[in-house]
Amino acid sequence: MDMIHLAVVEDVLEIREGLKFLLNQRKDLTCPFVYASAEEGLVGLLQNPPEIVVMDISLPGMSGIECMRQVKAKRPEMQFLMFTVFEDAEQIFQALSAGANGYLLKNASPDKIIEAIRELHQGGAPMSTAIARKVVGSFRPVEAVPENSGLSVREREVLEYLAKGLLYKEIGDQLGISTGTVRQHIHHIYRKLHVQNRTEALNKAFGTR
Repeated sequence: MDMIHLAVVEDVLEIREGLKFLLNQRKDLTCPFVYASAEEGLVGLLQNPPEIVVMDISLPGMSGIECMRQVKAKRPEMQFLMFTVFEDAEQIFQALSAGANGYLLKNASPDKIIEAIRELHQGGAPMSTAIARKVVGSFRPVEAVPENSGLSVREREVLEYLAKGLLYKEIGDQLGISTGTVRQHIHHIYRKLHVQNRTEALNKAFGTR
């Protein structure tokens, strides 16, 4: 069995030590080094290069993204699994543009973390479902809902976010409204467009000219 050599860069002690313990419990994984900051990681990762780094983004001082960028410049073969609470599009694409090989949210289960590391080692690009949805949605061109669709400005905004694949809660977060309010807007959209579901709504709205 090939051993996968890992390192963790995470400023929260409980998470850092928890990850170290979790990874070292697996027969095919070893994590001898953990770092509490990007500055520590920048030195340690180059001195004792692992195959895969589990990297937090929000760190005191230098960010995890900048640390990864600098390490990748010298060790392009090193792989990075971003492990973070951030799921906004800007952070995701900054990380991927800087060279991240995978992106996992911190609410992932222990089994999912292990699965992601093994997938990454085998050449995959593991991502939490919510992250993958945002990435796919970003490549899907979405036109503005026509003004003559009969929908209000806010209803058109909600429908455009639906077209990008966002969940109700994510739409609410983007617009600063509750999930319940999003549902009300969607109910009104369906009624005004005389449709029964999201697919019909999108087809009718974006087909309106």
